[in-house]
Amino acid sequence: MTFFASLLLVMSSFSHPATVSHTPSVNDSTELAVFSNALLFEDSVRSLYTTIGLEQYGLSYKAFRYGMIGYFNLQQDSKLGSKKLISIIDFTKPSSEKRFYTIDLQNLSVKFHTYVSHGKNSGWNTVTSFSNVVHSNQSSLGFYVTAETYVGSKGYSLKLDGQDIGYNNNMRERAVVMHEADYVSEGWIKKYGRLGRSQGCPALPKELSRKVIDSIKNKTLIFAYAENDNFLRSSAHIQLDNIIQSAPVATVTSLQ
Repeated sequence: MTFFASLLLVMSSFSHPATVSHTPSVNDSTELAVFSNALLFEDSVRSLYTTIGLEQYGLSYKAFRYGMIGYFNLQQDSKLGSKKLISIIDFTKPSSEKRFYTIDLQNLSVKFHTYVSHGKNSGWNTVTSFSNVVHSNQSSLGFYVTAETYVGSKGYSLKLDGQDIGYNNNMRERAVVMHEADYVSEGWIKKYGRLGRSQGCPALPKELSRKVIDSIKNKTLIFAYAENDNFLRSSAHIQLDNIIQSAPVATVTSLQ
């Protein structure tokens, strides 16, 4: 599916594509198309954020925008399945706050908003470091694609495949999976002031874990976000040019 086919499918129920208020100083039609495509993307993602009401859930537009760029890049690379879902873990928030979001892009709603753990060597209540190293007991940053489920020592669990080399591509080797945990609860927060911590796994509350896993399994996207300059500069999946440049050549008129 092309970039615009995907974008319009998600945005068709509400989006009003950006119009160009002035003529850009470019002569080449391809440059004009890229300029117009960028405006369309920014306007549509902002509209999506507002329509779903993500601000009231405490999810920053910055995290959502990066997540959506990654969503379209990975969809374009045929890494994602047919479900129109994106999950975001906002590691700028402490574990004592709900920082896991699953967003339904087809029904324009927040499907899940709950607590999620981080690795015990990533920080106390807030995350201060990430790792891709086996036995580091730290969380991994970046884009994960969900895979198959299984029942193991942590109960019903979901395997994850990291998409960012150097940041999370060792998740299988590290056995970093999504699973339930007693220490991910409001009772634990009341007692200790934070959630319990994992060996790097994004653990969820016991009463919700299976529902989340069954909803997002089989090639949906999880974006573990933090304000990490190195990652934000280097991840190929958050380069807007990748999807704008490869979009079909269009004119300003065709985007209105």
